[in-house]
Amino acid sequence: MNTALTPTMNPANMPPRRIAHLDMDAFYASVELLRYPELRGLPVVIGGRDEHQPVMQADGKRHFYRLRDYAGRGVITTATYEARALGVHSAMGVMKAAQLAPDAILLPVDFAIYRHYSRLFKAAVAGIASHIEDSGIDEIYIDLTELPDETLPLARRIKQAVKDATGLSCSIGITPNKLLAKICSDLEKPDGLTILGMADIPQRIWPLPVRKINGIGPKAANKLASLGITTIAELAQAELSFLQMHFGRSYSVWLYEVSRGIDTRPVIINAEPKSISRETTFERDLHPRRDRPDLSEAFTALCVQVADDLKRKGYAGRTIGIKLRFEDFRTVTRDFSLSAHTADAVVIRRAAGECLRRVPLQKKIRLLGVRVSALCAAAAVPAAEASRQQELPLVL
Repeated sequence: MNTALTPTMNPANMPPRRIAHLDMDAFYASVELLRYPELRGLPVVIGGRDEHQPVMQADGKRHFYRLRDYAGRGVITTATYEARALGVHSAMGVMKAAQLAPDAILLPVDFAIYRHYSRLFKAAVAGIASHIEDSGIDEIYIDLTELPDETLPLARRIKQAVKDATGLSCSIGITPNKLLAKICSDLEKPDGLTILGMADIPQRIWPLPVRKINGIGPKAANKLASLGITTIAELAQAELSFLQMHFGRSYSVWLYEVSRGIDTRPVIINAEPKSISRETTFERDLHPRRDRPDLSEAFTALCVQVADDLKRKGYAGRTIGIKLRFEDFRTVTRDFSLSAHTADAVVIRRAAGECLRRVPLQKKIRLLGVRVSALCAAAAVPAAEASRQQELPLVL
């Protein structure tokens, strides 16, 4: 182990950069609070079905369903900070959440309105800084390096522009690279603003758990913990040769570098995606037979989300794939190529189901994912293909 260590101030002699990561605060829940302001300050959970829509009563007040009213095996999509304080979090089963917070308000997911507000906040940021990488419905990276404005007033101006355009708050981290910016946008939520330089890494970054690094998942975190490494500081003190004894060569080098705050990835503008995917890690490992309703609901939800992402981004794909990670952390993938491009949730679900049938389900499942690749612009899909999308034969 290294006993004396300082972060790399300027890796590869690169010019200093200002990279921001902007993350909307509890995005889905915050959008719902705009529609239902009477719920502000209350624990609210997003994850119900359409029948859990609020109902206007004769007295002019809305009736909201509560978690205790839910019966089924659904999964929480997100929750307000008040609900999180009660132990409720995303990917938790709704029935378990009901045990923790039975009086929490339950609302159904409404992706159409979330996409609307996503477009609004991204357009507001683009009016100030054009070098933007779209990283998801509620987050973006922004390269501020070439802008003449000082960092703090610029960040405040971006936050205010988002607030004016949407009525919502966001949190921003501004650092020399994407890795650190992603971490910092989460440090002072909600409505946070963190500006960090390489010299700040020992104080602000190293005390954090290793899971705060985007790219260190549960399996790697558990393995690091078994080696006595639970914080980023402890990871930064590990010799590269020590890491290579326990991890693959490339992953060891990556761990060695990110623990020191090194990340040279550019902010990618207008990148053409190779694939669009969604995945979820379950709160507990699910049994393929006993927990089949939970798995089926989550599987269908992933297919719907991928289809929504495809339509929002203007793509269709021909290859549908799945990803499974079992309780022993073994990961398998399967895919099929369709005879025509599609962005239809039903077609994606059917093809993904065919993939699933090719996997022996003998162990509990901890992660499930759906991916669509071999993309092309939806506008470029031939009319003959589009007309066949509901009856696509599957081919290897």
